[in-house]
Amino acid sequence: MTTKNLSAVLRRKGELVLENRPVPEPLPHEVLISIHTVGICGSDVHYWKHGEIGDFIVKEPMILGHESSGTVVKTGNQVKHLKPGDRVCIEPGVPCRRCEFCLEGRYNLCPDIQFCATPPVDGSLRQFYCHDAAFCYKLPDNVSLEEGALMEPLSVAVHACRRSQVTAGKSVLICGAGPIGLVNLLTCKAMGATRVCITDISENRLDVAKKLGATYQLNVKDLDSKTAVTQIKSLIGGPPDVTIECSGAESSIKLALLVTKSGGVVMCVGLGAPEIKIPIIEASVREVDIKGIFRYANCYPTAIGLVSSGALDVKPLITHHFNLENMLKAFETSASGAGGAIKVLIHCSE
Repeated sequence: MTTKNLSAVLRRKGELVLENRPVPEPLPHEVLISIHTVGICGSDVHYWKHGEIGDFIVKEPMILGHESSGTVVKTGNQVKHLKPGDRVCIEPGVPCRRCEFCLEGRYNLCPDIQFCATPPVDGSLRQFYCHDAAFCYKLPDNVSLEEGALMEPLSVAVHACRRSQVTAGKSVLICGAGPIGLVNLLTCKAMGATRVCITDISENRLDVAKKLGATYQLNVKDLDSKTAVTQIKSLIGGPPDVTIECSGAESSIKLALLVTKSGGVVMCVGLGAPEIKIPIIEASVREVDIKGIFRYANCYPTAIGLVSSGALDVKPLITHHFNLENMLKAFETSASGAGGAIKVLIHCSE
């Protein structure tokens, strides 16, 4: 076994370096994985640029990365469903499995969850990584390791669509055509939404959304709320049944509450300022349900099934590939959106 384990370590805000860390030994319930692909998430970039997200503050050096796939190279003696050579994607959160939330099946709300690359827990952007085998999912033969790394953001979309009850025949508005907005678009289409309108302030992102199957696209950069509401209703043929808000911008959340059908759902996925001003009476008197999501629970098998069956294709989201040695350039590309970057992948085993 090699002793080389190059790892992307955030030493402090703005200082991201490669370090050789020890190759870990799996505990009885864990597997050791040779990491193949890691996708860069907005949270990784945010920790790099700012050193914190809300109450999660980088106080000690931390390995980044949580959108990962790879090949099992060693298993703990309690692991029965995986063996060396199995290709897996990794669900990055490991809950306690004993609290009320875990026992209810809502383990994403577990107060003691250990989540990759969330301080103080190290992430998986490294060559070798150990993870609880119960949260490693074997990939079907027709799903690549690159696609496997995208099961994490796709699970966010699956969770959002489930909680907002996106079903066949419904109309959906998606606010924001970034990576999460686009995986929600793909998931809505796969779950049977017949009219999907997507908004953004970037014409390039709206062009991508159109290619991915958005029925309607609307640039809201220079529109006030009233005009945007009118134009969205005109495009869709009425108010959307569900709005999935993926930008986190106050103006966009306000628009979502104003435009959604009475009795409909606004699903808040994007994270912005901790406090914002919203038209709450408008939502209350029309019984518009405001919901949020925190990551996902029990979504990975569905995400894998959607891709394996051909119900949706995540490959068009992948725009850039880098090896681990060029990790900084990968982060800079993801942060700037250079070259139309949507999902930037880092390959750790090359």
